[in-house]
Amino acid sequence: MDLSDWLLLLLLSLLWGASFFFGKIAVSEWPPLAVVLARVGMAAAALLLVVRLSGLSMRVGGRMWLAFFGMGLLNNLIPFGLIFWGQTQIASGLASILNATTPLFGVIVAHLFGQDEKATGLKLAGVGAGIVGVAILMGPDAIGGVSGALLPQLACLAAALSYGFAGLYGRRFRGLPPLVTAAGQVSATTVMTIPLVIAFHPPWKLPVPSAPVALSLIGLALLSTALAYVIFFRIMRRAGGTNVMLVTFLIPVSAILLGWGILGEALLPRHFLGMAAIAAGLALIDGRLFGPARARPA
Repeated sequence: MDLSDWLLLLLLSLLWGASFFFGKIAVSEWPPLAVVLARVGMAAAALLLVVRLSGLSMRVGGRMWLAFFGMGLLNNLIPFGLIFWGQTQIASGLASILNATTPLFGVIVAHLFGQDEKATGLKLAGVGAGIVGVAILMGPDAIGGVSGALLPQLACLAAALSYGFAGLYGRRFRGLPPLVTAAGQVSATTVMTIPLVIAFHPPWKLPVPSAPVALSLIGLALLSTALAYVIFFRIMRRAGGTNVMLVTFLIPVSAILLGWGILGEALLPRHFLGMAAIAAGLALIDGRLFGPARARPA
């Protein structure tokens, strides 16, 4: 990765970290499903415009569009809904730390359901460290029954699990231009979310969003989704999927700083200790810190 790649990675971490900040503001006035629809709907419009301006086509066949709906369910509708609901009760920084367990779940899902990515000893050690980190994060909440902060934390972990399945499911799109895949999945998510919002939160009954909420919805859609996807796929094309995974280390940092500096959120010491354990697990899964040691001759 050259300097421009690192700068793009830092920008991506800020955009995705900001999604927790934007989401925390948005769910203060709108229900989570309505926030999901605003996010994916505006992002779909922006990405479809970019696809058109790029000279690409969304004519990929009915089977591929069906796959877009599957990807939209696993990668957008389920995790976005769970995270936004969780953020109605827990801090945005804590939600981002829990979301950082996505690569841990990705290793487990790929090992159990994938055909060619069985977990190595190093990756299993990383998963173990991540589990310890989650246990530290949740602390007394894990044994406090179903009240308090337990359910919203479990919702954020379930979102990370859904992302793990999305990573495995998304391999079927390798033959498509990345922008087409991004536009297809958010468009499919929009179609799936519209009837849910009409059924549970009719748009005509939603309150008119205040200026901060309206700006947060726009930020979620155009910055943390549409622009973030463009940057994500550019880094992946230039530097590879392993390098782009480094963003997982950085997202909680920007989310915590935004939540602390603007929303006045505070995290407990055990939350930072849990984040450190999860970061250690991600480093083990990434493996590059241990590459030179493995490369030396016996």
